[in-house]
Amino acid sequence: MTAKHRGQPPYISNMRPQDILLPVAAGLCCKPGGFHIDPVRPVERAVITHGHSDHARPGHGAVLATQETLDMMRLRYGDNFAGSMQAISYGEEIKLGDVKVKFHPAGHVLGSAQIAVSCKDTCIVASGDYKDATDPTCAPFEVVPCDVFITEATFGLPVFRHGDASDEVKKLLASVKLFPERAHLVGAYSLGKAQRVIALLREAGYDAPIYLHGAMEKITYYYESRGIPLGELRPVRGEKKADLAGTITLAPPSATSDIWTRRFPDPVTAFASGWMRVRARARQGGVELPLVISDHADWDGLTATIAATGAGEIWVTHGQEDALVHWCQSKGLRAKPLDLVGYGEEEESEPPVQDEAEA
Repeated sequence: MTAKHRGQPPYISNMRPQDILLPVAAGLCCKPGGFHIDPVRPVERAVITHGHSDHARPGHGAVLATQETLDMMRLRYGDNFAGSMQAISYGEEIKLGDVKVKFHPAGHVLGSAQIAVSCKDTCIVASGDYKDATDPTCAPFEVVPCDVFITEATFGLPVFRHGDASDEVKKLLASVKLFPERAHLVGAYSLGKAQRVIALLREAGYDAPIYLHGAMEKITYYYESRGIPLGELRPVRGEKKADLAGTITLAPPSATSDIWTRRFPDPVTAFASGWMRVRARARQGGVELPLVISDHADWDGLTATIAATGAGEIWVTHGQEDALVHWCQSKGLRAKPLDLVGYGEEEESEPPVQDEAEA
């Protein structure tokens, strides 16, 4: 059966979807393939969608992922983050046990992938985290026709419509121009968001040096090593306070409310996140300049993607599951929440911030 048979339930086949992938305590388990997808605890064989710490954990016996995701795990956890590692390219298909596995771009961060799992005549796509918006720092999202689509729902409410990220960067540049005597500190997750903000600043014509908190350096320089141009970057440590007036510095979100900020002249605190659409959240965090820039699909992106896959059954995980399940059912699709635990906002999964003297 192919995805074009939208009106026919996908379980009318030799293999039911739940016989291929099943949520268990460790995460999504593929029994016929002998592996887990993004397991939240150590397992014998793990297939990883991307390098964020709530999806890519150390301690597995064997890990299959894109080269970039393996490299991110190595940067974060050290060389021995797993017993063995195998890299797979986008579009490459391999057989694991009784299933075929193929990786496709997810558009979330560098190296992020959707994982298509096929067994007999049924195809399930586990999308991980994804976005359909333009991002100059990673491969664009690819729609994968399938019978069952597993979607995230981080921003799975109609109120979340992110808009154009380039317009948010223009707000940042306007503030820099308006307050040349102040430093601008942009809180951004160190994998994906920070590099995207830098790339968007360059696309907007900002060619001055951009400063990095020490916790940002390794991953940002790794992006450059993969051929992603980010312009002149400088470590902020060692810079004189007065010399940072009129500059932009990228830092982990937790650092922007830390005593670390005292080294900057009258800093403007910004935060790049889809959650900045909720103004109360910005106020509670003491964010002076909220920037609605997300690496997750918004409501329109989620619903458009679900429709584009042609899947007749949708499994919804980590986020606003109920609203998206209801939307799917209103369109005549079979839908259910997976109720997986252990996945959250990346900003809250950020490793502890080191002091600049150490980082």
